[in-house]
Amino acid sequence: MTRRALLAGGVAAAAALSLPPARALAEGTAPSSATFPELARVMDDHDHWAEGYERAVLLRWGDPILPNAPAFDALRQTASAAAGQFGVNCDMLVFLPLPYGSQNSEHGLLFVNHEYPNPQLMWPGLTEGDAAAKMSPEQIAVTMQSVGNSVVEIRKGASGWDVVPDSSYARRITATTPIRISGPAAGHPMLRTKADPEGRTVLGTFDNCNGGVTPWGTVLSCEEGFDGWFGGDPRKTPDAKLLARYGASEPENSYGWDRVDPRFNYEAEPNEPNRFDWVVEIDPFDPAAQPVKRTALGRFTHETATIAQAPDGRIVVYLADDHEFDYLYRFVTAGRFDPANREANRDLLDDGTLSVARFKDDMTLEWVPLVHGTGKLTAENGFASQADVAVKTRLAADLVGATPMDAPEGFSVNPKTGKIYVALTENTDITLAQVNAPNPRAPNPEGHLIELIPPGAAVDAAHKADHAAETYRWDIFILCGDPKNPEAKALYHPGTSGNGWFTDPDNIGFDPSGRMYVCTDGPPDAGFNDALYVLDTEGEGRALPKLFYSPPVGSECSSPAFTPDGKTLFLSVQHPGENSESLDKVSTRWPDFKPDTPPRPSVIVITKADGGPVGT
Repeated sequence: MTRRALLAGGVAAAAALSLPPARALAEGTAPSSATFPELARVMDDHDHWAEGYERAVLLRWGDPILPNAPAFDALRQTASAAAGQFGVNCDMLVFLPLPYGSQNSEHGLLFVNHEYPNPQLMWPGLTEGDAAAKMSPEQIAVTMQSVGNSVVEIRKGASGWDVVPDSSYARRITATTPIRISGPAAGHPMLRTKADPEGRTVLGTFDNCNGGVTPWGTVLSCEEGFDGWFGGDPRKTPDAKLLARYGASEPENSYGWDRVDPRFNYEAEPNEPNRFDWVVEIDPFDPAAQPVKRTALGRFTHETATIAQAPDGRIVVYLADDHEFDYLYRFVTAGRFDPANREANRDLLDDGTLSVARFKDDMTLEWVPLVHGTGKLTAENGFASQADVAVKTRLAADLVGATPMDAPEGFSVNPKTGKIYVALTENTDITLAQVNAPNPRAPNPEGHLIELIPPGAAVDAAHKADHAAETYRWDIFILCGDPKNPEAKALYHPGTSGNGWFTDPDNIGFDPSGRMYVCTDGPPDAGFNDALYVLDTEGEGRALPKLFYSPPVGSECSSPAFTPDGKTLFLSVQHPGENSESLDKVSTRWPDFKPDTPPRPSVIVITKADGGPVGT
């Protein structure tokens, strides 16, 4: 039974849970372009990778980045030191060749996001439950300087990849870096504060998850939430209902930042949360360039901001709202990309049309514009301008009837076909009454992947996918879970091995040949770690995952990024040991394995021992 036939019955068939289990496994018999020996399942305090490959640690939390930054001292961290060191919990990675515009695969810039701190794994004597109250003011200040972004110059030599010391490109952006607000919401009353009465400059960025890279060489870094970062009671603010729609329905203070900076208190500065949950554009090639929050792209829990180009030269940004029952978005610029004039593209993302996805049972998808004055987006419904749409994007999407999704995360374009793939991590709260055609299981603890097909997408490097079209086709690509468990109703290639199936897909990446790399992010109750899987999206090996890399216990790997020649894979390893309550009984001290050194989130490099392309 094909996926299309499987879902042709639409919501009624999905609600009846008529999805059959995958066919019997034919382990090792199915063709795949990923010819490496598949890694066996593992769950221990080390990391593991496929036979025939080599792994090296390139950057660890606390490694010096800026000139004169001190070496990492686990027991004597200071905020000033952290401001010049590699941040904690690395997530998104982008490799940008040097010089700008080249295809150099041996020298470039690495842009890295740092999502959030784990104080209980940074200092002894803390637990996740008491860290916000027990951390010293200096420790809190350290966490504020350990998030955000890093820019590092790297070069490949005879012994592998190394950081270029004292690079003029080196940069840290933290929770205190001044950032310009641009686009329709700049100056909006809901973005004005005591410290910034004009509402045009915000200090800092945090909870930076994934993102994307523009054709003009800037990086889009996604802010993925603000709830948990603020003290006080969100219910005691003028915009309590809006805060609740954005996840802040009750007090939840994880880091104690309001103890050193009152702007991080809902009651003291009720507009400050509205200045986060945006997409931040950063120019890694110009350390003096001020980061910019691009409000035309909307405000929600951004997981990613993947870039594509329409045939007419307009730029398209695909955006996912990482929350159960939230939505998929797309932004299409009004102007066109000018490859001959980098400066002309600087503010291209300030003007365009933001849309939200509405899926139909006939396997088509409609992009519904979120434009002030159209449909229900009027002053009578709380949207007096496009700025209101930008600040309250979730409410606007609710009004136009967007399709609720099972926590969308990765949102990536296959460079060889123009098809788009979306990772829906999981939704344990969905009921039979809430299932829809693209989210067909209730509950859905394992997650799934969807394939979006714009007009013109094809199995052809010269495809002309129209990413600005109003209507796409779509299909279910994979339903995750154990294919040997009939209750999972999993759907993969029938030759998927007992090591190859996975749950909770998160980041999606592609190597230059078009192979897909899926990182998972789910609880370890399956008896094995989150990991990285490689698979084809076309051909006889379509939807046949193979286990390639497994990080240490308590961690997830994220954001596979490649050099242009496909021979180097950069990968983030986040929060090793996060399943531990404290450093007193930590489950791993990867990668240093020293008794007085905590586990250190790191960027690793994976290469093939024979020097060939990764994935083969």
